[in-house]
Amino acid sequence: MAKAFRFVRSEYSGGEARLVYAFDDGPELVERIGFPAAPALAPEREAAFAAALELLHLIAGVSYYKAGVPGEIRIESTTIDRITAAFLDDLYLHGLGEFAYTNKLDLRGRIRFPSHAGHPGLRRDDGEMGADSSGVRRAAIGLPRSTLVPIGGGKDSLVSVEILKAAGENATAVWIGNSGLIESCAGRTGLPMLNISRAISPLLFEYNRAGALNGHIPVTAINSAILVVAAILYGHDAIAFSNERSASSATLEYDGMPINHQWSKGWAFERGFRSLIHSHVAADLDYYSLLRPLSELAVASRFAKNNRYDDVFSSCNRNFRILGPKPSDRWCGQCPKCHFVFLALAPFMPKPRLLAIFGRNLLDDPAQIAGFDALLEYRDHKPFECVGEGHESRAAMAELARRAEWREDAIVERFIHEVQPQLGPDERSLEALLQVEGERHLPARLVDALERS
Repeated sequence: MAKAFRFVRSEYSGGEARLVYAFDDGPELVERIGFPAAPALAPEREAAFAAALELLHLIAGVSYYKAGVPGEIRIESTTIDRITAAFLDDLYLHGLGEFAYTNKLDLRGRIRFPSHAGHPGLRRDDGEMGADSSGVRRAAIGLPRSTLVPIGGGKDSLVSVEILKAAGENATAVWIGNSGLIESCAGRTGLPMLNISRAISPLLFEYNRAGALNGHIPVTAINSAILVVAAILYGHDAIAFSNERSASSATLEYDGMPINHQWSKGWAFERGFRSLIHSHVAADLDYYSLLRPLSELAVASRFAKNNRYDDVFSSCNRNFRILGPKPSDRWCGQCPKCHFVFLALAPFMPKPRLLAIFGRNLLDDPAQIAGFDALLEYRDHKPFECVGEGHESRAAMAELARRAEWREDAIVERFIHEVQPQLGPDERSLEALLQVEGERHLPARLVDALERS
């Protein structure tokens, strides 16, 4: 019933950021982000920090806006320019694409962030000056050479860690929230660690229980904005995510609009967010995905070279228990993530090692056929999950079909007889999928490290 969603204010003190929102004249929704052992902010970083905090306020608001998706957006805490407004329009529209699809909503034309022509908005012009391609002025703030590498508990971020370590980079493993499993993975990296807390407003959960709209949000965008604040606060000049190129591919198309579960992990978000950071926050703060020019299978092939994380990592979004002693505590064995990671790793590691990681053979269970069919995009669309493209799954399955140790497993055997005859030679080949290619924003010093990994 709300007519307007309000960005009320953002505050920071004592290592805690408070982001305040409201619907109409209703009660305030307050989100809290905790930065442990936060140092005093250097004077030359104050303006960039304020801009980063305001950008976080605007991006994190997507969690609350979706509860009512009112037609008016009010920004009471600042004034933004057209560049920022256009970025936020895209983020909310595409980042809430899956949410809109599942709730049968059309958000096109509904999301309009108010902007003022010529207003500097989030831009800060203190310090050394430069100009980007948009013509907006930007400032370098003297950040030291150091990289924040977000850890999610799965294989991708751990591959990034090993590439950064091999390149001799000064890096810190960072994660948001209180997952014991992620903490265990971060500890295994041997890197310095930073754990940032995030507490969503309890009022949002009350709204949800009362029937407010709910669904998928672009959480990677929120985490990215949190890490920009952290980079300026703690002194890091780079944030290296671990999103590969298939994250840019839509899950499906609905009513003329591509719907991508991973939109904020994709190239469009990375390119837009990186540009906005350079032009409106700090020219010397880099943001990129280290794995962007790789396919999911290329990432899996790199992970398989190192067994350091076999007993601690998990990509399962359904189980993900805290430090369980058995593989079944980390892998449910039923969800799309379990299916895909099992299939992606199978061509690149010995079968006994993979079965030890998962505690079972998912490809020899006929009850799992429908789940693997969705990955293959056979009789179904790709799942709404962070999984690879259909042609990657088909190529991985075709590779297993050539191997004696796999070809008699129930799902592989069915693939051989039912699915494989419908595939052309190109869809059965792994070779092209293992190449380093495509869009990227990588520091020159890391290109060779990625190709050697």
